[in-house]
Amino acid sequence: MLTTFIQHILLIIIILFLIMLAGQLRIAYPIVLCLAGLVLSTMHVLPAIEINPEMILLIFMPPLLYEAAWYTSWKDFWRWRRIILSFAFLIVIMTAGVVALVSTAIIPGFTLALGFLLGGIVSPPDAVSATTVLKYVKIPKAMSAILEGESLMNDASSLIVFRFAMLAVTTGQFILYKAAVSFVVVIVVGVLVGILVALIYYGIHRWMPTTTHVDIVLTLTAPYVMYITAEEFNGSGVLAVVAGGLFLSARSHEFLSNRSRIAGSDVWATLGFILNGVVFMLIGLELPVIIKELGTSSIWVAIKYGLIITGVLMVGRILTTLGTSVFTVFISRYITTASKRPGWKGPLILGWAGMRGVVSLAAALSIPVYMDNQGHLFPQRNLILFITFTVILLTLVIQGLTLPLVIRLIRPTDDDHALPEKEQEKKIRKKLLHASMRFLDEEHQDALASNSAVKKMREELEELHLLTSGKEGTLAEKEEYLTISLRLIEYQREVLADLNKDYATDHEIIRKFHELLDVEEEKLRLQFDIG
Repeated sequence: MLTTFIQHILLIIIILFLIMLAGQLRIAYPIVLCLAGLVLSTMHVLPAIEINPEMILLIFMPPLLYEAAWYTSWKDFWRWRRIILSFAFLIVIMTAGVVALVSTAIIPGFTLALGFLLGGIVSPPDAVSATTVLKYVKIPKAMSAILEGESLMNDASSLIVFRFAMLAVTTGQFILYKAAVSFVVVIVVGVLVGILVALIYYGIHRWMPTTTHVDIVLTLTAPYVMYITAEEFNGSGVLAVVAGGLFLSARSHEFLSNRSRIAGSDVWATLGFILNGVVFMLIGLELPVIIKELGTSSIWVAIKYGLIITGVLMVGRILTTLGTSVFTVFISRYITTASKRPGWKGPLILGWAGMRGVVSLAAALSIPVYMDNQGHLFPQRNLILFITFTVILLTLVIQGLTLPLVIRLIRPTDDDHALPEKEQEKKIRKKLLHASMRFLDEEHQDALASNSAVKKMREELEELHLLTSGKEGTLAEKEEYLTISLRLIEYQREVLADLNKDYATDHEIIRKFHELLDVEEEKLRLQFDIG
């Protein structure tokens, strides 16, 4: 037990080091982790890791989906809903169908049900891979919104396809109209359960005497409750988490205090960071287990199948995204669309951003070893795992490493956000300051006349506006102001440290003042556009 615990701690330390290395090299960390896991598995630095297939989806999927849903813009999601839904459902189902036909044609003994099972596993692109790659290049916000929204919904559609294909493999039966009805029921039940559970959590947060720590723990349990409850009622656990996460995220300012939002954001960012890191490292570390379990299958034949399926997915993704652009031009004559002429640049980038990752690995590993209690092995399980591994590795390395180059060559334009991000921040900051001063002038005239503290507040807002907008003081004066302000905050931290040496001073009170200084420093850095 102790040895296993030490190995897991070592694994976490290695992951952190590799992520820092990836940042230094300006390479998306999923690529580095996957390749490093592959190297470590061949060097036998870490023992081969075997995951319980029944637990993989339950452990990783709910929190990763919930975090993604929480930070997804509902405004952007709704605006691009038609494209997102077509990518997430229509294209995923079409991709699964194409993979099913190709795999059935080239792999001996591969049934159509197994083909759809493989298609459901490898059809959804991974959001984490794409977003980490896009951090190092400029990309229009619309594309980011579409990729994020698609990643939320395509997980659901692919796993629903996976579920029905699994049922067809294990029972040997598949009736189309029943599957279509069940498909709709699974979606509706999943969404309804997710929103219902979200309403319960909303009520607990808003009307019960919660604290910051209670709020955070509640948010950690929410995705698991949504997922498990939906699955118990034969709905989509994935859609339940997505729907519930979007519902609560849009209303977080109604039921969470500022402290809960700040602390919760840090907790969730750390949790998502660790879970994603572990999963991408596992992709590489799983290779020896997968190869070992291939049994009598030739490794070179398995590689050939993996290369063919990867090629089908990459080409198919680009063709479907370009096809969606053509269809949008046609349909915009009859209905209102977010963009009447998407062109070819955006769809091509979206097509090339189809790296596979966490969801595909989790789905593949969740395939049971045995079909039933009588010991019948699940057919072609090890070959499906190997093909999935090959697809993830190749799409991460080939598309992940070349996506920044593709974007630089294509040079897409951002029609929605013509102003650079810094200019947008300045514009918003200016409007906030103007609105704040107008609020005090119009709503609190008496207080401004009689209350010196309120009057001082108004003067500070005006001074800050003049200072940050360039209407007062030279650049050197602003830099001096910022330098002295930051040094003052650091000096105040030293004073707090001295005060904390006194046993009569409560450490918790000192900690609260440290938090206030942290917030004050962050405000200064944001106001003066420094990191």
